[in-house]
Amino acid sequence: MTNKWVLITGASSGIGLELTKLFARDKFNVVLLARSESALRKLAQELSSTHGIETKVLVKDLMSPAAAQETFDALRDTPISILVNNAGLGFYGAFARGNLNEHTSTMQINMTALVQLTHLFLQPMLERGAGRILNVASMAAFQPGPLINVYYATKAFVYSFSYALAIELEGTGVTVTTLCPGTTHTEFFARGRFGNARAPFTMGAATVAEAGYRGLMKGKRMVIPGLMNQLLTRISRLVPDRLNANAVRRIHQLRDRDR
Repeated sequence: MTNKWVLITGASSGIGLELTKLFARDKFNVVLLARSESALRKLAQELSSTHGIETKVLVKDLMSPAAAQETFDALRDTPISILVNNAGLGFYGAFARGNLNEHTSTMQINMTALVQLTHLFLQPMLERGAGRILNVASMAAFQPGPLINVYYATKAFVYSFSYALAIELEGTGVTVTTLCPGTTHTEFFARGRFGNARAPFTMGAATVAEAGYRGLMKGKRMVIPGLMNQLLTRISRLVPDRLNANAVRRIHQLRDRDR
């Protein structure tokens, strides 16, 4: 694995950080991409000293429309074997009263940058006849989400796009895996102003990352970490959208009440 490189977006915290540790443990060289240079430099040093791997740091804000192309250009001489599109954004609140810049930023990071990076890094993977892509969606992909509807809609896009791409790429040597976690202990809730982020069946970021990593390496098209989350997803797919949406709204209203 000495010349195997992994690019991970949103690598400085949460699920991205835990995935980075797993790749480093298995002797993959890693490219760490996020906005926080100090956090990335510290992580890169720790991974290199602990696991003896090579690391690269890319300080990029994926809210910039040029970030994906800049990332690809910076890594033209680095053979990226695995792409992990983990960076994500979401904000709590009624759509009409929300900040339009926050809505568009959520779409830029969760959808546009993900598609751009996937398309760019897929080309050399196809030329080599080998590669893996992990796109992080959410259980939110399977139901409408009042009071956080742009985020839910973007994750539905990620799931649909990624699953369809996985089918398209059958037989090419390149696999696409979609990770659909439920509520996870990360900084996402604080950044998105969700108030009380407690929820039943909340999982740790390390557990979610481990499930995603195993699924990626097995070439699975979709991974839903946790038996209860898998059950809830199956139920939600059988329930009418109106009931699903009302349930999501009540959950978020309860969190709002506990602020």
